[in-house]
Amino acid sequence: MYTIISGTNRLGSNTLKVAMQYQAILQTKGIEAGILSLADLNTYTRNAHFETIENTVLIPTTKYIFISPEYNGSIPGVLKMLFDSCKTHRIWWNKKALISGISSGRAGNLRGNDHLSAILNYLKITVHPNQLPISVIDTLMDETGNITDHNTLKSIHHQLDEFIAWGEDTNNKQGLK
Repeated sequence: MYTIISGTNRLGSNTLKVAMQYQAILQTKGIEAGILSLADLNTYTRNAHFETIENTVLIPTTKYIFISPEYNGSIPGVLKMLFDSCKTHRIWWNKKALISGISSGRAGNLRGNDHLSAILNYLKITVHPNQLPISVIDTLMDETGNITDHNTLKSIHHQLDEFIAWGEDTNNKQGLK
């Protein structure tokens, strides 16, 4: 099971728009993926709703795709709180993750991708090496919030193809074809 995590609680964010585009691209590749928007989840309190999300979304997921915006050179606090509030060993251990950082600046959240990768490795998640930094996101999208830049879309497709294949072919350790 694939889950795309939109790593901010900011309403109307480009992060959720990018997550939705990743979901649509995966669907064209025959992969159904759900989206967990942190705008819809209180990560500060373990309540019944939070535990339902853990049990129905996070625990069954085997491959995560994190779309994380750049917040002060790192990831949003709400994303960090998701990790801190969960039952770590049941949700994160021995799973796989793909990371894409987005920013309106020129670095595409490179530092945030590194921080997120370190956190995920600590949580015993294997992180795919193709971590895509998407820079100047606001100039790459049309008025409906879809990325229209050909090179960015090509990079996303390539990244997702690698992630889908990763671990599928046991004879090919890198999951590349």
